[in-house]
This record gives sequence, structure tokens and C-alpha cells, in this order.
Amino acid sequence: MTDRPGPPLAFRPPMTPALVVRRAVLEQNLAAMQALCDAAGVKLRAHGKMHKCSTLGRRQVELGAVGLCCQTVGEAEVYAAAGVGDLLVTSPPAPWGAARIAAIAKGGVKIAVVADDAGQIDRLSAAAVAADTIVGLVVDIDLGTHRTGVPPEDVLALVRHANAAPGLLYRGVQAYLGHLQHLTDLDQRRAACEVTRQRLGGLVGELTEAGLAPQLVTGGGTGTYAADLASGVFNEIQAGSYAFMDVEYEDCPSPDGGPWAFASSLFLAATVVSARHKTHVVCDAGLKAHSVDGPPARIAAGAPQGARWRPMGDEHGAIFHPALTQALKSGGDFDRAVTATDADEAIPWPADAPQVGDLVWLQPGHIDPTVNLHDALFVVDELGGVEVWPIDARRTARV
Repeated sequence: MTDRPGPPLAFRPPMTPALVVRRAVLEQNLAAMQALCDAAGVKLRAHGKMHKCSTLGRRQVELGAVGLCCQTVGEAEVYAAAGVGDLLVTSPPAPWGAARIAAIAKGGVKIAVVADDAGQIDRLSAAAVAADTIVGLVVDIDLGTHRTGVPPEDVLALVRHANAAPGLLYRGVQAYLGHLQHLTDLDQRRAACEVTRQRLGGLVGELTEAGLAPQLVTGGGTGTYAADLASGVFNEIQAGSYAFMDVEYEDCPSPDGGPWAFASSLFLAATVVSARHKTHVVCDAGLKAHSVDGPPARIAAGAPQGARWRPMGDEHGAIFHPALTQALKSGGDFDRAVTATDADEAIPWPADAPQVGDLVWLQPGHIDPTVNLHDALFVVDELGGVEVWPIDARRTARV
């Protein structure tokens, strides 16, 4: 998309902070990724960890996704209960999760789970046998992220172990390249994708020669989708962030070298609750509304161009006026700089600063953990209609 559609300014949420989705842009994003996958002959298994919303997950399946990825057992339970019939748990579960996963399979859902050691496989096998059901097993391979996954040299042995385990159906392998998703140097990202493609292709060949050809070769993501789809190795990709997008992704080049095929569809609406200083106003979106593990939220509307949001505690965020940020930098001490600026009669109060009660619209810096802080999405169509979609897969698991 060459344009950058903004938030639905005509909509005022009933409370703030609130996550608001522009439905038309969301639908464009979903259709664009599905079309790219269809054209490449690769299945899309949309990653449900990003949105944790069963309504959105079902919509992705309606548009052609083969199913959903889940990062947690709790997500899998929610998506299964919501009617999503094909699930892949993309992180090795804790020991307590084996029985829960077997229960999902017993309920008629096609579910697979990744594992990266023999003990995990044995626990899943025992749980599946005890529940008199079949659970799919995907061997997780580490090709550089170093988070989970078996080293390449140990893949064949672990696949053999999985293939022999009662109650389990060996489905294939996973190679998620999380360490490549946000590389800002596109040439470096592409080169790294090619190296991992060759290594993964070699492993698939080795398994095939051993009579253990993987049905699934799954992985990839929004930041590497072009290379993933063109690899000739992946037959399923696990993209997630494409549906909403965020600052972290938009600050990286699109993997195909052109404009991003997806645009920001989700925004965080905040209300100005205090305007006592020339340098900044204070809104009700702080650390409990926006995760700060990635780049700061970007102001999309409601404040002068160049204004910046920064957290000021659990419940509060500051919107710093662009004309006065230099005063804060040169003052050294924040308290002293704000006090001096307020007292300086030569510095006028900014006429274009947001006022108490005004909405400020933020684009999240990192979507996944930000969405996880909220209970619902307000989904707004172009005519002003609103639906509330619960973020119902936030929980870890039932107790």
C-alpha cells in the first residue's frame, strides 16, 4: 500500500485507552496476504498469538487460511472452542500442557504441537495415549533464533523418536526465523534467508531420504514473507503481524523491496487528562496500555506533527510538543526543564497542543504485547458501524 490510512477519527470509543481497528484496512491486509500465499501455492497458517482474538482468527480461516498458530495452550483452547478446526502450537508446551493438548484433540480438533527434545515427545505421547486420541507432532528446528528448537544435526534422530511414539502423528518440521524478521538491512535479511533456506532444504532432503519426508515445513513471518513464499521449501507460513502492522515493522523495509503490502489497521485511542505544562500534555495511555519492549508508539493523529508519546507511569503517557522538546533536552533535568519552560513568559503556550478531553491516536510500537494488555477490539467500518471483538485468548489456560 502506498498510502498510510489513519485512524477512524469520527469514532469516539466509550472509554480509553482503547484499541480501535479500521475494518476496511484490516480486510485489505487479510486479503493481501492470502492472495500472496495463494499465488505462491503456499498455505497460510495465520499466527493467533498476535491478536489473541477468536473472531479475527475465524475471519482469517474464512478467507483461506488453513488454520491458526498458537503460542500457548490457552490460545489453543480458546481457538478450538471457537470453532477453529486446525491448530498448531508453535512453542514447546510446559509439562502440564500435554494433557490439555490431548483434550483438544479428543474434542475433534486437528491439533499439532512442536517439540525440541525427547522428553517433551514422551509426555505428549503418554497424554495422547491416556486420552485415546492422536496429537500431531512437529519437530522444532533452531536455525539461528536460539530460542527453542533442536540443532540441525540432531533433527533426524528426534524425528525418528517422534515417528515411533504411540499416540502421536509425525507431521513435519518447523523453522521459525524470528531473528530475521526485523533486520533493517534488506540485503542482509535476504542473504540470511537464503542461507537458512539452503540449510532447511538440506534437512528436508535428509529426512526424505530416510523415509521421513515432512508433510509440513512451516515457519516464516511478516518480515520474511517474500523469501518464505519463494523458497520452494516452506509449504506453510506463520505470518501474524501483517493483519495490524506496527511501528517496528513499518520501520523495516518490506521484504519484497517495494512498499509494504499491508498498512496500519489498529490504533490505540487515548484521552488527554491533564494539560498543565507547556512542554507536554498527559493522556491516559501509559505502561498498562502500551508495551514498551519495542519502539515507542507513534502519534497518528490528535497532536501536532512531530509530537512524541512517552510513558509516564502505569496509567499515564506524555504527549510532548515538537516545538518544545529542545527545551527539555537542553535543560538536562526533566523537572527543572519543565518548571523553567512553564515560568518563561517569552515561551508561549502552544496553541495547537491537545486539550483536556481530546483524543490522541497512537500506532503501537510492538503489537503483540500491546494487544495482550487489552480486553477487546473496537472494530469500526467506513460507515461508522462498530463491533466489539473480545481479545479472548489472553489467558494461559483454565484452572
